[in-house]
This record gives sequence, C-alpha cells and structure tokens, in this order.
Amino acid sequence: MIGPDQYKFRELRKQAARISLAVGVGMFVVKSSAYFLTQSAAILSDALESIVHVAATAMAYYSIIVSARPADESHPYGHGKVEFFSAGIEGGLIIVAALAIIYEAIRGLIYGTQLQQLEVGTLLILVASVVNLILGLYLIRRGTSTSSLTLVAGGKHVLADAYTSFGVVAGLALVQLTGFQLIDSLVALAVAANIIISGYKLVRVSVGGLMDESDTQTLQRLATIIDSRRTPEWITVHQLRIMRSGRMHHVDFHLTVPFYWNVQKTHKFQHSITDTINEGLNYDAHTLIHLDPCVPPRCCVLCNVAPCRERKKPFEKDPDWSVTSLVGSPPY
Repeated sequence: MIGPDQYKFRELRKQAARISLAVGVGMFVVKSSAYFLTQSAAILSDALESIVHVAATAMAYYSIIVSARPADESHPYGHGKVEFFSAGIEGGLIIVAALAIIYEAIRGLIYGTQLQQLEVGTLLILVASVVNLILGLYLIRRGTSTSSLTLVAGGKHVLADAYTSFGVVAGLALVQLTGFQLIDSLVALAVAANIIISGYKLVRVSVGGLMDESDTQTLQRLATIIDSRRTPEWITVHQLRIMRSGRMHHVDFHLTVPFYWNVQKTHKFQHSITDTINEGLNYDAHTLIHLDPCVPPRCCVLCNVAPCRERKKPFEKDPDWSVTSLVGSPPY
C-alpha cells in the first residue's frame, strides 16, 4: 500500500538530488578556479572532494530513481537496496579522493609550493563553504523527512565538505598572516584525515544496510507502536524482525492469538494489525505475520482476553513489550 504522501516524497527526493548536483558542479568550478589562481594544495584537496561530490550526487540521483520503482518478479522486495550501494560507492570515492590529497600534500611538504593570489582564493573558498553548509543542512532535512538514506548520506558528505572548507580558509589565513607556506600542505593533510573518517562512516552504513544489520532505532519505534496500539487479543509478540530496503521496512513477527478463533476472524484481525503497523511507519512498511495459537494454561497467565471459555489459569500480568522481548523467543 502506498500512502498519500509517497508520490510527493518521490518528487521531493528527485528535486533535492537535482539541486545537489547543480550546486556541486558550481562549487567544483569555483574551487578549481581558486586552485589555478593560488596553486594551493589545501584548495586542491577541496576541489578534489568536489569532484567526488558531483560523481556521487549523479549516482545518488540515479539510485533515487531506481529505488522508486515498485517491486517486480526479479526484485520482489523492491529496488530500495540500491541506496545502500550508492552510499557505499560514495564513501569509497571519498576515501580515494583523500588518498590523492595526501599524495599532493606530501609532495608539497617535500618540494615546497609557490602560493599566489591567496586573498582571492580564500574568498572563493569561503563563499563555497557557506553554500555547501546550507546545501548539506537542506539535504539532511529533506532526506530525513522523505526517508531517503541517499539524501541523508549526501547531506552529511556536503556538510563534511563545508567544514573542511572552513578549515582550508583558516589555514590559508594563517599562511597569509605568518608567511609560512608549509601550513598549506599541513592543512591539506588534516582535510584528508577528516575526509577518510567521513568516507569510512558512509561505507559502514552501506555494509550494515546490505547485510541487514539490526536497526535499533526502528525496532524501538515499532515496539512503541505495538505497545500503544495493541488490544488484549495480542497475547504475545515474538521473533520480531525488520529488514530495510530504501524507504521500505519489511516487518515480520510471530503473534499469539486465541486458538479457538475461526479462519475468517483471524484473517480479519491480521489485516487490521498490518494496517496499524503500516500507518505507524508512515505507509513505508510491508508486514508479514505468523499467527500462533495460544497454549493453555501457559499462555493464560499472560492473556487478558475476556471472556474466555478456554481459560485454565487466571490472568497475572502483561508480557514484556520491550525490544529485547519482542525480538526474542516466546515468553511461555
């Protein structure tokens, strides 16, 4: 089921990716111009990262288009996993750019550099820093509101780019104040170290998503939905699992219900639960429920269904509805 906001979300994701690509191209032109004016290794490091930004944003735009495609015979769980590939490749490109920066910085330390027109170059990088700061915050906000890992990853990359650019500006200012030109190469090395950390984090997120790593935050969110909207007929929930594919959450769990219900009543109850979970996750969920019959008298102490003609023991307490219990074995 596609919720009322999902078509709008798709267009908002594409719009954000187009804006990011256009700004990325503009920032690359600005930073490259600053490098040719100054011959600064620190500015070169910033320009190289902008190349990565442009390549990664183009890939992100493609992944957003692909991830919006509905499930089909060859991809029964949809195409959302492509966003994890996009984030991983972007992280890898960032690390490659950092290695290139390290090479140029070490070369500058060994052979020295002849810097020129630093005032103009510094001003250009400062303008680029402010623009990237605004763009990064915009992408993270838009990615969070539309459940797009690609936009959030891109926004974090742009923010890292902005922060390192501010560092470059500070380094160039020190060069102008002290006349010590080796500061330029040292700043480039610091930028490279920061970029490597940023790239590693993106790769880590990508690997976790592709390996279906447990998402504690989403599990807690789902546990809250279950606990707040359940009825007494939800006797216990166990073996809860969530797999994320793009914006979609594929949820499955075991649910214990009264054993004497007929198929029609059980089926209707099951549909009401899937609708409840789908609504709670902003219509970004496919839910599969394995129904288990209650086992008197073991389940009776946890069951508050009334009246119950098959009760063998009185109700004692509700089961634990924490994440730890929901993902574990049945409590009876």
